Amino acid sequence: MLVPEFESVVRRLEQQVVLRGQSKSTLNNYIRRIALFVVHFKQLPEQIDPEEINDYLVALARDPRSPSRSSFKHMVYGLRYYFRLLGMNKNAIALPSLKKDTKLPVILNREELKELFAAPALLKQRVVLALIYSAGLRGQEVIKLKISDIDFERKTIHIRQSKYKKDRVVPLADSMAVGLRKYLSAENPHIWLFNGKEPDGRYSVRGLSWVMRENLKKTSITKEVNLHSLRHSYATHLLEQGVNIVTLKELLGHTDITTTMIYLHIAQCDLVKAHSPLDRLYNYSSK
Repeated sequence: MLVPEFESVVRRLEQQVVLRGQSKSTLNNYIRRIALFVVHFKQLPEQIDPEEINDYLVALARDPRSPSRSSFKHMVYGLRYYFRLLGMNKNAIALPSLKKDTKLPVILNREELKELFAAPALLKQRVVLALIYSAGLRGQEVIKLKISDIDFERKTIHIRQSKYKKDRVVPLADSMAVGLRKYLSAENPHIWLFNGKEPDGRYSVRGLSWVMRENLKKTSITKEVNLHSLRHSYATHLLEQGVNIVTLKELLGHTDITTTMIYLHIAQCDLVKAHSPLDRLYNYSSK
């Protein structure tokens, strides 16, 4: 190894990610970015002049091979995490700030959803796509669902230890319950609701994305959508059907309501004419 000290850096990063309850993919991403940085400079980040770091980041940001600037963004995130780990907050603050994307989520309308759910030839694929929309699930939440997490009597789905290590319970739609019963009877899965080829017997998020992608090809849908668009559609449609933003926040498992509020910009909600609540109190209307 060109920089032997990097091994101790990796160990410290592993410890912090575990202590903070972050995902293994987050750890691997940080390590990969910092490793690229170390290989480039043949030194650890704290040994490099800040001006050199900025020059390096500018080159990444201008790299035509990364039009989305993802390499630049992930490198900044990785270095920021690294400097904070070392207690070098001034270095972390000095890194370029990243503007958040302001693009609104793309959603499917009701007719498009019906067309998508009718596209799969396999029952399992129809059920999994419908389930994601019906409960507003993330891909990682779907593959973690166990058969025991579906309560047909209480009509609930228990989502365990999702993002931010939170549990939540969401309603199970009546029509979804019918589909799930049919699927369970036909497929007879073991432990996991959706069995797959992962080492522990689960389905994979990659597999779910493939199901979405392949079945979109069978439809007339031209929008640029992906698996997560089903969750966006769920949130938007619930707002349009009158669910309040606070309830929606809990259903989606968001920690900050500002994350949920983006759907207010998409939802086509009926406008209510400005009025005084006193008139509604006495059911008074002027002639």
